[in-house]
Amino acid sequence: MTDIFKRYNLKYFCFLLVGFFMLSLIGCVNYGPVSLKSERSRYNLAIQKTNDEQLLLNLVRLKYRDTPFFMEVSNIASQFSLKSKAGISAQLESIVEDIFNLGASASYEESPTVSYSPLQGDKFVKNILSTIPLKTIALLFHSGWSVERIFRISFQSLNDLENAPGASGPTPKLAPNYVEFQKAIYYLQELDNRDTLSVLYQEQDGQPQLVLKIAYEDKDSIEAHGFARAVNVTPGQTSFILNNFSNSDQSAHIRVIPRSFLGIMFYLSQSINVPEQDVKSGKVTLTKDSNGDSFDWSKVTGDLLSIKFSKEKPLRALTHISYRDTWFYIDDIDLDSKSTYQLLMQIYSLQSGAIKSSEPILTIGVGRN
Repeated sequence: MTDIFKRYNLKYFCFLLVGFFMLSLIGCVNYGPVSLKSERSRYNLAIQKTNDEQLLLNLVRLKYRDTPFFMEVSNIASQFSLKSKAGISAQLESIVEDIFNLGASASYEESPTVSYSPLQGDKFVKNILSTIPLKTIALLFHSGWSVERIFRISFQSLNDLENAPGASGPTPKLAPNYVEFQKAIYYLQELDNRDTLSVLYQEQDGQPQLVLKIAYEDKDSIEAHGFARAVNVTPGQTSFILNNFSNSDQSAHIRVIPRSFLGIMFYLSQSINVPEQDVKSGKVTLTKDSNGDSFDWSKVTGDLLSIKFSKEKPLRALTHISYRDTWFYIDDIDLDSKSTYQLLMQIYSLQSGAIKSSEPILTIGVGRN
């Protein structure tokens, strides 16, 4: 018996030391990168998913004239702890050579802390209620967004052409004016499709301006003349100035009224389809045309964004939320709606980017005890 212990004692003791050394080495070397690789993607997906859901929730709230509310994820801190254990046991039998059993295990726990900042006060005014700067509109154009999508979402009017200005607030009772505005923007989009239109930003006498520049070879095209006549400026020019103020020289100047981010949300909330019983019960406003018939808002926003509803949880959705016992969602194969929704999120990010975040006032530990 004593010989067996002497024979295996040194051998297994060394093996045990090597095992613990390897376990510690693996933990020290690979634990950080492995956890980063797995957890970063999870947090990224979770934040993106909840941001989409929050934006959709607020659009639906506006449709029902409920109060919108934004909670921003201002900080995420996560701590990891590694736990390991090892053991050795032996069963003494004189005729068995391998009598030692070596066991080891390791596990880790995550303790994340998520901090939220409600959007309120001056941040709410600057991010949500302030009109979209003309510089932002130029930036979006140069980021690859179509001039039609940007202008229809961002502008309430071009000179005397109205783009459903009443839709920048709670759903109006009377059908809006929008047809002539959309025709004018259609002409610009045709020029954009031919790469003969550019949108530039400048400041003159401290006033921000957008400059619509039309290539010389296209300045007398049907589309260029059609746009100029629609907005009541002189045709045949290669540039038009858009600003927020009237100008004595109206031959090339176009007065524009941008929407605020909240105005954009109100405008796009008109695209939400709601259950018929909610309309009949007066939970949402019914818009009527000049004949007293129900107005179809898809004529205004249908090719920009369409938010559907279902009594059952949708199986194919970009994003979805449950509100007032109904599921509202954006169909995952509706590419136009997905593009507009992404643009809306980018505008919100740009509006928020210049605002310094205050200290979070709500911090929640969501890890294990």
